[in-house]
Amino acid sequence: MDDADLDAQAMLRVAAGDRRAFAWLFDRYHASVARFALRFVGNRERAEELTQDIFVKLYRNARAYQPTARFKTFLFRVATNHCLNEVRRGEYRAPHAPDADDTEGREMEGPRGDRPDAALEGRELERAVSEALAGMSARERAAFTMCRFEGMAYRDIADALEASESAVKSLIHRATLAVARRIEALQAGTVPARSRA
Repeated sequence: MDDADLDAQAMLRVAAGDRRAFAWLFDRYHASVARFALRFVGNRERAEELTQDIFVKLYRNARAYQPTARFKTFLFRVATNHCLNEVRRGEYRAPHAPDADDTEGREMEGPRGDRPDAALEGRELERAVSEALAGMSARERAAFTMCRFEGMAYRDIADALEASESAVKSLIHRATLAVARRIEALQAGTVPARSRA
């Protein structure tokens, strides 16, 4: 039995009132959902609040889950709608890049023993990607995050965004170009000084 089947069975048990199944899904997907939310609001505490809200919604809407849809798609549909609503409220326009000293915010750390200059390059690259994400529309950011960071298929992203696959491909293409331009600017040394701090 693959992971998708295990997820679907767990979600069906949640719909029947099994709290242990819900705890298992929470443990399994909490970090992914928290990272996803962080890319929308740029604030770790608010992202954690959103993550809690998303899982509460998931629990309350468990009976709406149909095993014809992958659980991860269903979860990210709930997460996307919740995060888009948060962005629409206007309080959080775009995520900010993590501070240089924020070791918690780094996701692309190399193995221990890396050269200091390699670690600096990794932080600069992550900052460039974060700033590119900040400049995207909320739907581009959602599609790019699900594709590049969560490894979701276009079909599943389309289901989560309630859009066509061609629209998702277009969103991801534009987002990928934005990230590539930002990385090219970093490599060319044309990223503003404040971004390279």
